[in-house]
Amino acid sequence: MSERFVALATMRAMRPCGIRRMGMSRQFTSPRLAAAILVSLAAAIGLSSCVNVATYTQPSLVRFIDASNIAPAVNVVVEGQPIAANVGQGAITSYATVPGNTAALIQITAATGGAALVTTNGTLLPGHQHSVFLTDNGAAPNGYEVTILEDQQIAAASNQAAFRFLNQAPKTGAVDIYMVPQGVTLANAIPLVTGLAVGGTAGYISFPAQTVTMVVTPTGLTTPQFTSTPITLVGGEVRTVLIMDTQLTSNPPVMVTIADDAGPAN
Repeated sequence: MSERFVALATMRAMRPCGIRRMGMSRQFTSPRLAAAILVSLAAAIGLSSCVNVATYTQPSLVRFIDASNIAPAVNVVVEGQPIAANVGQGAITSYATVPGNTAALIQITAATGGAALVTTNGTLLPGHQHSVFLTDNGAAPNGYEVTILEDQQIAAASNQAAFRFLNQAPKTGAVDIYMVPQGVTLANAIPLVTGLAVGGTAGYISFPAQTVTMVVTPTGLTTPQFTSTPITLVGGEVRTVLIMDTQLTSNPPVMVTIADDAGPAN
């Protein structure tokens, strides 16, 4: 009989943390038996105590956008991990996984080697998507700037697309951006973005998902500087669009790179 009562007390003591333990309803008159029960209870409580488990920290997804007109092809290392190699002007890389850090070390060097062109720190939030954005510093002939952009990682609404626009076309200047629906002329279209200055960012801007043609014009004019092929959008797309001057041609004078941030892939 005594063994059965001791086992019952032990089972009650080993319930998960946060569940109140109920006291024994039967009273025991034997001091030795009561002492045995207390020893068993103490052992069981020790076994069932809560254990602190180290929490898992989500990594950060990071990509590289090269919007420099003067930098050579570059390699990019973030927190000791290469995220881009031999990348040139106008490129937007795929995402790489790095540890989140509020002072992540970022190093950008020429692909041919040598001293770092840029060494800086930036905030990369765990569980978020970011772009390391390289641009030219107009105040210095060979100067560069690095900006950390936070990218949208949730798909747009099922019947919408969301686009962000980065204007890095100093020769072209401020631009208007049209997403012209199929069957509509530019003259009858309304610009999605107007007066986007050089160095400016517009987005994320949502519009109905359909087949569109992207047209970039100088602000206030309807002379296209860039016209895309038709872009079929089914809904949910989230995109980043980089606008830059072309360096070797005048037709078209603007080049555009479109990258997937979230939602259906191109």
